[in-house]
Amino acid sequence: MRIEIVCDVKTTLGEGPIWDAEQERLYFIDSFDGRIFRTTAAGGEIRAWDVPEKIGSMALRKDGKGAICSLETGFYALDFTTGDCELIHNPEPDRPNNRINDGKVDRRGRFFAGSMDTLEEGRYGALYRLDPDFSVTRIDEGLICSNGPCFSPDDKTFYFSDTWSGEIWAYDYDIETGTPSNRRHFGAVDGSEGGGSDGSTVDSEGCLWNALVYAGKLVRYTPAGAVERVIDMPVKKVTSMAFGGPNLDILYVTSMARPPLPRFPGDGIQRGAVFAIHDLGITGLPEPRFGA
Repeated sequence: MRIEIVCDVKTTLGEGPIWDAEQERLYFIDSFDGRIFRTTAAGGEIRAWDVPEKIGSMALRKDGKGAICSLETGFYALDFTTGDCELIHNPEPDRPNNRINDGKVDRRGRFFAGSMDTLEEGRYGALYRLDPDFSVTRIDEGLICSNGPCFSPDDKTFYFSDTWSGEIWAYDYDIETGTPSNRRHFGAVDGSEGGGSDGSTVDSEGCLWNALVYAGKLVRYTPAGAVERVIDMPVKKVTSMAFGGPNLDILYVTSMARPPLPRFPGDGIQRGAVFAIHDLGITGLPEPRFGA
């Protein structure tokens, strides 16, 4: 196994890596600075787009026109050509201290993203589904910091977490209707070093990977929820990950340069970089696009 820095733009809060298998490009975001970045597999040809607010996550669209973004005040559509970013829907106009956070697309083109309390204290967040027709459905609620949505390879399980709950949840998933149900405990999160569950992805073997933010670890869980391995990263504030590269065998990991709140720890000189982990002997799955 080999870990290297692939792109070092010092993201204030790097998040949401996505590998575009069609164009062979890596996308990732800076949540606090409101920017989307795109690079090659090796970190070259960097391009960036500004969005008008803090951004929690993004999903590429099937029509090739741009991306769906979860911004501070709701779901937006970004046009990569013009740079225009237009509001689709604000699901929480009555909760000004919330922002929409992490999100992923299922294999029918639906975008799931949850909101969070910006102080990470109150249970004011909820989980939403944005359908290709731009309708929005509330799926779950009572969340502090929504994170880590992803799907099993057979589309029968939806994974999700509330960062400071100490666990990752599994739901039964109906791919025909886009409905998660029967929320239950999937895996325990080791918070002994002050870390919490952040972004997640699922590999081709059906194992779930989770970034243990503030503890500097990546944890791989078996489909049964047992810890299969733990990887120590060069920085503490790792935030999310995605498999990419031409063979989907490189694990890209984002990190943050500055913590969002003063109670969280600082980090070393490599903070805010995007890392690439090689030679894991594991491959990922192509990331679905939003749309019908």
